[in-house]
Amino acid sequence: ITQRAEKIVASLDLADTNKSNRVRDIIAQQYRDLSRIHEERDAQIKSAREAAGTNRVAATAAVEAARAAAQPRLDQLHAEFLARLSAELSPEQVVQVKDGLTYGVVQITYNVYLKMFPDLTDAQKNQIMDWLIEAREIAMDQGTSNEKHAVFGKYKGRINNYLVKAGYDLKQGEANLKKAGQAASEPEQN
Repeated sequence: ITQRAEKIVASLDLADTNKSNRVRDIIAQQYRDLSRIHEERDAQIKSAREAAGTNRVAATAAVEAARAAAQPRLDQLHAEFLARLSAELSPEQVVQVKDGLTYGVVQITYNVYLKMFPDLTDAQKNQIMDWLIEAREIAMDQGTSNEKHAVFGKYKGRINNYLVKAGYDLKQGEANLKKAGQAASEPEQN
């Protein structure tokens, strides 16, 4: 956990060692606190599934209840974490920490959409970025890499539906992405 936190802090390029250590400790504690909440929730889910046996409706309801019970604690932890970070870092640096917690998926995904659909309007670009930022806020509180990526996957589905509704062809977008990848890998001709 400390190594993961140190890696995120290293990207901030903080000159003050004491501040760097404080931020590292805030991030590491966030990982520990999230883990504790997720472990308790997962134990409740496991117990609920066992108690429900073959009754899938009861099992699903119990799983959702366990998730719903954990959410207020996650929301409070999220707000407290951001407040502690904000006391140490600039708003831009807080965003860098959020990106570090979520593997930089916001910018990576946004850049892919720009390559897929180079003619997006500014309003469409803004909507895509808004949804990706919303996904990041949720993903940063997830317990595992897979859970974080699942949140982004859900939002990518929302973005894809939005683009299809606006008349964009996803197959053409994939072709555009492939072309952009090929162009980037071809050596320049002089």
